[in-house]
Amino acid sequence: MKNGIIETRKNFFEITLTVNGEKKELSVKNGEFLLDALRRHGWKGTKKGCDTGDCGSCAVILNGKPVLGCLTPAVTAHCGEITTIEGLGTVHAPHPLQEAFVEAGAVQCGFCIPGMILSSKHLLDRTPDPSEAQIRKALDGNLCRCTGYVKQVEAVKNAAKTIAGRKKRKP
Repeated sequence: MKNGIIETRKNFFEITLTVNGEKKELSVKNGEFLLDALRRHGWKGTKKGCDTGDCGSCAVILNGKPVLGCLTPAVTAHCGEITTIEGLGTVHAPHPLQEAFVEAGAVQCGFCIPGMILSSKHLLDRTPDPSEAQIRKALDGNLCRCTGYVKQVEAVKNAAKTIAGRKKRKP
């Protein structure tokens, strides 16, 4: 055992994570990246794109910050808190960002969208009323081959307004 990580069998380790609010124990391979571990354990909403950290499709939020799952060793996430796209909303109760992306027509093939939405969530958590430049900077690490990002920027602006409106209505 090292740093609370238990080697369960040759080249496999047991790590503890909180994924989408639920504490989980995952068996991960030595050298396995967080993206692959998450997908192998059922969180398939996070996409495997370039596998080199260039496209952002694999973005997840780890301990409050977006990280590229394809470059993050799974064992480094031990005791961490992870949010994947599955942790934001459901089909019946989507997160405002998910609703805004659909309503703005910002989802075409959809492959890049989980990473874009998580990058946008991180931005809105820190900057509730971002400028267009701030939105573009937050999405800078997310590649989309279908669009020119206009609809995605519009979606983030609309989600920011929706979230702000909901906060005002809460007592």
